[in-house]
Amino acid sequence: MTALTVRVSRRPWPRSRDWWPTGICAQGRVLSYCTRLERGNLSGVSDSVLDAIARALRLDEAERSHLYDLARTANTTPRTRRRPVKQQIRPGVQSLLDAMTEAPAFVRNGRLDILAANQLGQALYAPAFDNPDRPVNLARFCFLDRRADDLYPEWDDAANTTVALLRTEAGRDPYDKALSDLVGELATRSDDFRTRWAAHNVRLHHTGVKHFQHPVAGRLGLAFEAMPLPAAPGLTLTAYSATAGTPSGDALRLLASWAVTSTPADTSADQRRDAAGRVVLAAGALTPVLMPAWKPVNDHAATGPGRTSPGR
Repeated sequence: MTALTVRVSRRPWPRSRDWWPTGICAQGRVLSYCTRLERGNLSGVSDSVLDAIARALRLDEAERSHLYDLARTANTTPRTRRRPVKQQIRPGVQSLLDAMTEAPAFVRNGRLDILAANQLGQALYAPAFDNPDRPVNLARFCFLDRRADDLYPEWDDAANTTVALLRTEAGRDPYDKALSDLVGELATRSDDFRTRWAAHNVRLHHTGVKHFQHPVAGRLGLAFEAMPLPAAPGLTLTAYSATAGTPSGDALRLLASWAVTSTPADTSADQRRDAAGRVVLAAGALTPVLMPAWKPVNDHAATGPGRTSPGR
């Protein structure tokens, strides 16, 4: 699991005893804890010590959560480690997605696999769904597919967020073999990913604005909300929206119109659907949904051994 070795923070550890909270200094263990944490050894560290360290280093919410995840993992015996659970989308969740006709939405896991999406969500990420591999993985798309340059006008921010989310997931479940394999693949094939992974940044991605340059709808700046599904641990529902009457709102309406009027040429051979007519995303070799013929702005190959492009 070397690829998932993680650190608490990039911040240097303060060496002055006066700088640390009284509770830690009184125990006479300041440098001992610093050394152990720098080496990734969190076994036996109490919650009170972790809380004091988090306050002393002024860790944000994501970093604090990551620190506790690492400590929990360090204090978990092999017998109590979680076994991989097959993640499935309940019919009620898919129905909720389908009911969101004016908002692109999808459900992902911690590895950034899209396990379900509504029609508008598939249309928004049409370049990613153009790849026949399933499930669609947003990390692979970002770093290994040249079309990500076109879809994400602020690619650096998208790349930083992608890696920080994977790093956060690695802290939650460092024994996830699928995640370890994904990180190893990306680190081998992408210099951009490898550099960012080495930075050990973590991030919570609950709300914000994401920018797209869609091949059909053009430029969109969409507000998003990412909501964990309590009944499906590890899964997150992300939905996008735009204010009506704004350029992004108009572009989103155009995208919705295109999504409704554009239909696949063949829905029986390579594209599987359930009894309700919904596309099955997580299994089989599916053809992309709602994809008319189009050519990316930059005529790159779809994939390659590394993702670093000229000019970056």
